Amino acid sequence: MAGLYPVMLRLEGVPVVVFGGGHETAEKTRSLLDAGAAVTLIAPELPESLRDGRLIWRRRRFQPGDLNAFRLVIADTGDHAENARIFEEAEHLGVLCNSVDDPPHCRFFTPSVVRQGDLIVAISTSGKCPALAVRLRQRLEREFGPEYADFLRDISRLRAGVAGATASTFEERRKAAYQLVDQFLASRGAA
Repeated sequence: MAGLYPVMLRLEGVPVVVFGGGHETAEKTRSLLDAGAAVTLIAPELPESLRDGRLIWRRRRFQPGDLNAFRLVIADTGDHAENARIFEEAEHLGVLCNSVDDPPHCRFFTPSVVRQGDLIVAISTSGKCPALAVRLRQRLEREFGPEYADFLRDISRLRAGVAGATASTFEERRKAAYQLVDQFLASRGAA
């Protein structure tokens, strides 16, 4: 397999479809909803945790033509043959597709994620061993606590004020930012 290109997607308002029925349906759908995606779930059953009205649910399985209105698809049907049909349609339409636990039918992988506010650390094994990514995420969750979210919130406010100052050059602003980051990391014992 060729190398992967890591990216963070802005999905607010983007039409995304999840084909459910597998063991990851609720978690994958929830994370898409939390990212602001306009999610449609096509699945025989609606998981209890998704009954909050934030998505469109179609009670059925995949049908050809389902992907026409979507820009991203997650196939978690629990059926490799069905995932393959979804992937083939996605490829034909140029829609990015992830088939859960089915790397040959993936155009992208979803990483294991550590999130503290705006700090996002994504860990991927390129689909080779998701369990390793989870264990690494668990380690990093212990290391990166809520103080990182606080720091990013505070530095963002400060940076916005400094960016408006016409007297400072890019080089001066960059030097000041690195000094603040280094001080923060030193206070955490991470410098």
